[in-house]
Amino acid sequence: MAYNVLPLTKLVEQFERLPGIGRKSAQRLAFYVLGLPKEEALAFASAITEAHEKIRHCAVCQNLTDAQTCPICGNPARDQSTICVVEDPRDVIAFERTKEYHGLYHVLHGLLSPMEGIGPDQIYIKELLARLQDDTVREVIMATNPTVEGEATAMYLSKLIKPLGVKVTRLAYGIPVGGNLEFADEVTLYRALEGRSEI
Repeated sequence: MAYNVLPLTKLVEQFERLPGIGRKSAQRLAFYVLGLPKEEALAFASAITEAHEKIRHCAVCQNLTDAQTCPICGNPARDQSTICVVEDPRDVIAFERTKEYHGLYHVLHGLLSPMEGIGPDQIYIKELLARLQDDTVREVIMATNPTVEGEATAMYLSKLIKPLGVKVTRLAYGIPVGGNLEFADEVTLYRALEGRSEI
């Protein structure tokens, strides 16, 4: 970096740690933040700190929330008989954009990946199985990404859930293999949801 100012260097390094941000983008962001009025810079820093302190996992579905349970789990109008299992909270946002799915969610916060040391105990599988112990849930939709890890996780969960007498379905392949749900448009997600099949 041309500027040998330690606080600026540290700021650039922090931005560079963000996904998809290279050195030049990190420098642009750092200089942008430095150009903000002090009140705006403090509000920006405060928003990061507040999010870190107040956001937690929903006690039911593991989605992100600032309360004990998220607004989706707390909404009695949602279909309590269907749970859509996703990898990441961003996938919940993607499905909610379609305005076509009215059931509940379960966020795994990862996928099974033995190569990376991620086994069943590293993601929220036990919590999902606990939700299936009564007769309320009749269908679990596997909405993991169509990748090797996503498919393996869906198959693993299917083998655990089917003996409980719950129907397990998989999203139809309107979503390209190797793609990510958060980048899919509403129509593609809707078609995938409509064309789901039992596994």
